[in-house]
Amino acid sequence: MIRLDSISRQNGRQLLFVEASAALQKGERIGLVGPNGAGKSTLFRMITGQEQPDEGQILVDRGVTIGFFSQDVGEMAGRSAAAEVMDGAGDVSRVAAELAELEAALSDPDRADEMDSLLDRFGEVQARFEELGGYALESRAREVLAGLGFSQAMMDGDVGLLSGGWKMRVALARILLMRPDVMLLDEPSNHLDLESLIWLEQFLVNYDGALLMTSHDREFMNRIVNKVIEIDGGTLTSFSGNFDFYEQQRALNEKQQQAQFDRQQAMLAKEIAFIERFKARASHAAQVQSRVKKLDKIDRVEAPRRRQTIAFDFPPAPRSGDDVASLRKVSKSYGERVIYDGLDLLVRRRERCCVLGVNGAGKSTLLKLVTGTTEPDEGSVAIGGSVKMGYFAQHAMELLGGDRTVFEELEYTFPQAGQGSLRALAGCFGFSGDDVEKRCRVLSGGEKARLVMARMLYDPPNFLVLDEPTNHLDMATKEMLIGALAAYEGTMLFVSHDRHFLAALSNRVLELTPEGLHDYSGGYTEYVARTGQEAPGLHG
Repeated sequence: MIRLDSISRQNGRQLLFVEASAALQKGERIGLVGPNGAGKSTLFRMITGQEQPDEGQILVDRGVTIGFFSQDVGEMAGRSAAAEVMDGAGDVSRVAAELAELEAALSDPDRADEMDSLLDRFGEVQARFEELGGYALESRAREVLAGLGFSQAMMDGDVGLLSGGWKMRVALARILLMRPDVMLLDEPSNHLDLESLIWLEQFLVNYDGALLMTSHDREFMNRIVNKVIEIDGGTLTSFSGNFDFYEQQRALNEKQQQAQFDRQQAMLAKEIAFIERFKARASHAAQVQSRVKKLDKIDRVEAPRRRQTIAFDFPPAPRSGDDVASLRKVSKSYGERVIYDGLDLLVRRRERCCVLGVNGAGKSTLLKLVTGTTEPDEGSVAIGGSVKMGYFAQHAMELLGGDRTVFEELEYTFPQAGQGSLRALAGCFGFSGDDVEKRCRVLSGGEKARLVMARMLYDPPNFLVLDEPTNHLDMATKEMLIGALAAYEGTMLFVSHDRHFLAALSNRVLELTPEGLHDYSGGYTEYVARTGQEAPGLHG
């Protein structure tokens, strides 16, 4: 359906693609992977014709429709979320517009003399509208929006009043409703909660077109893709199988390449030693010459490219008392909406509590109550003795000093720390080389999240409260964070939509339901086994 034929592309001094080739066939669900800045978004833009390769060509089969979702959603305002989604439904929305025009023309007395031709055209357009499933369009649009977490009121409200994250979901719903032959999805799992993520997963598994997508969510990738294309060093390499298979295969390939490289290096060293030893002896001149020629003709095996793996070791956190946070008879409402009514909760030392609940159940509110960011209407919240708290909230990223560089921000936060240890800290969180000189205001969402996390973990608190800490983080940083938090000896209370993160770190699950708090000892994996569902409100 789509073929990339020996494409080359350069951005400034950076070579993104060098005579790279790949193909996307019907029924394939491909995960596009590669380090940050390798060219994933550029590849999407070239396929959609927004950018052109410098050399080579991108061939799209005649008549193939492409739907492209990117993080850059553009302006939306002036109509309802449902109308915005239906407008993106491709042919059917154009046919609907013509149908509406014809209906108006048929009831216009000034056009009575055109009645026969208008009726004929109306019949044709109506038949086409039915054939395209037009009459079911609104209910399908609402079904997709509901799957992505919208209430009826949000579907009917002005799309312009929604936050950036919800506008992203509207843009995603447009592509899903369109059901094009090919879907290009750039990070569709960002900004989704667990329920919406699992709904999207099911939708894409049942979608019969071709799919090319990026995602920092390992579990999501694993369940959807049946092929992986890796962009690395200007080349495109295809692996059939899911993300786990790709990682195993890549590790195996690197091991084999390293073994070949080592063997060849040993052989070359032997040959060079022979040449050096005998080059001055006339009696060995012929042998030396033949070995020099042989060396010139050998295809050199390259050493496998070493991927930079980042690791971060926590300094040990001071020990807290056994009771870390206690909520007694807590009630909290926003206007008419009651979030909690008489909530009791005790968080104990070394527990890692993950908080689950459908949209609006009060997950972030619970974290705000515990951290004192929000006061309860009734009841009490108490933090235990010797508790030093660290709170990662979505708004924390807005509090970075805009004019300070990454390094200045770390120096400002830790004036006593040595330059070397701060540079090491910055490196662990993906700021190497010139990155530490970037000003905070120009950082991407992912870079801001990494910087806030670095600030929080350098001098670690013994009670971490984390609200969606993995939003915007790439897989490598996420793995580093999971590794660091797995070795952390303090207490955690966190909300996350990343199932890999939930399973790796939780040892207690707090599920918020309309009936109250359900408390499960054991982590997320045990919760799924016990309830038969991966998220509240969904049945597996």
